[in-house]
Amino acid sequence: MYEKWIKILMKVDLFKNFEIDELNKMLMCIRPNIVHFKKKEYVTIAENKFNGIGIVVEGEVIVTKENAAGNRVIMAKLGQSDIFGEMMAFSEYDKWAATVIASTDCTVIFLPPEKIIGNCSNMCIGHTLLIRNMLSLVSKKALGLNRKVEYLAIKSIRRKISLYLLEQYRKFGKSTFMIHLKRNELAEFLNVSRPSLSRELIKLKDEGIIDFYRSSFKIIDVEALKTSK
Repeated sequence: MYEKWIKILMKVDLFKNFEIDELNKMLMCIRPNIVHFKKKEYVTIAENKFNGIGIVVEGEVIVTKENAAGNRVIMAKLGQSDIFGEMMAFSEYDKWAATVIASTDCTVIFLPPEKIIGNCSNMCIGHTLLIRNMLSLVSKKALGLNRKVEYLAIKSIRRKISLYLLEQYRKFGKSTFMIHLKRNELAEFLNVSRPSLSRELIKLKDEGIIDFYRSSFKIIDVEALKTSK
């Protein structure tokens, strides 16, 4: 049942250090649900009953929340082998904290949380490793959410853009890179209007600090971007 996705699942952080046979046994024990979604279809809706940790095995999804003004804010864009909902697994809250929307046709595997953090009746060898990986994932997600709060707290649009581009620069380790967010998605991620985002990007380009074309960016002056406010 899961053979089609096994190579992708081997890349998921939740199954880090698993052997293929070990992962197959774990999947047969957990018995996750495989669900297909069409583009723009809701994968989860905030406040709906939590139905398991999701792993994207095909396509892309965006994780969104509404801010105090009722506007949508993109928390993350996830692709193949990315995971969502892991923060809920250790929570007593049984409802989705965010809405997840398919940005392309996609396939998601949902893992029942009680099969991950609960006692395994089959005494799977990899169960302890699975819990350890789960705790590591939750820690990483907490750090990522803290980073997102920092973005939202910054009032200057130019500063938000600068920090985001510098983060991508560190992530890719080079001055030229492609971001995975479309322009409107980047505006929602930074919680700014698209026209304001475009204006600031053009200013940074005119000042010779960056260059860009669609989703491709080049940082020309790293130091100027670091001090840009």
